[in-house]
Amino acid sequence: MTIVCNELLGRELIKIYQDPDSFSFSIDSMLLADFVTINTKVKRICDLCSGNAPIPLYLSLRTKANIVGVEVQKSSYELANMSINENKLDSQIEMKLANLKGVHKEIGKFDVVTCNPPFFKLGDNQINPNDKKAIARHEVLASLDDIIKEASTLLNSKGRLAMVHRPDRLVEILEVLKKYKIEPKRLQFVYPKQDKECNHILIEGIKDGSKDGLRVLPPLYVYGDDNKWTDQVLKIYNYEGK
Repeated sequence: MTIVCNELLGRELIKIYQDPDSFSFSIDSMLLADFVTINTKVKRICDLCSGNAPIPLYLSLRTKANIVGVEVQKSSYELANMSINENKLDSQIEMKLANLKGVHKEIGKFDVVTCNPPFFKLGDNQINPNDKKAIARHEVLASLDDIIKEASTLLNSKGRLAMVHRPDRLVEILEVLKKYKIEPKRLQFVYPKQDKECNHILIEGIKDGSKDGLRVLPPLYVYGDDNKWTDQVLKIYNYEGK
């Protein structure tokens, strides 16, 4: 494993350890960590499919709540702990090495659950179940249904689940959220550029929430016409004014 240490965010100088030959964090995680609703009532946060912990690291800048990251791959789990220790966040962030299915039995209840899950279903093509990238990208070890079911079990009543996913799975996501009594409340479409099709969605729901009141937020554009990050993204990365 080749390990490098990168800067996660601009001004705050959060450091994150990564393996360039494995699956590094992407802008998806930063968008989700910025999107999720966090208020002063939030005391415990769980991040499923945590990888090398970019979402817990980002959330440490937004809240003093305790954060538990759940990751099934040992190499990513070890990188996450290296970053947590590097940033002296071991009193706030704890990593759990486990398959997310049934993990509620070990880690309890939470006010917020976040998840940047594998985006793709298992298709007809053979996927190596031991391949790190395949596990991160495809539903090898947990399906969308598994993830939302576990999130619902982890959440306190009125707790929030926030996810980033692909737009082609939006209808399925809405159906599975409702199946497990999580009512969709906020939805944002993410576009690479203004003249391109949406390629990601950000969605948040409330467990045992009322059955109305879904808000569709203004679109988020990643790149401008100059092929540089938009002000929306620069703000998320704390680069405004640099």
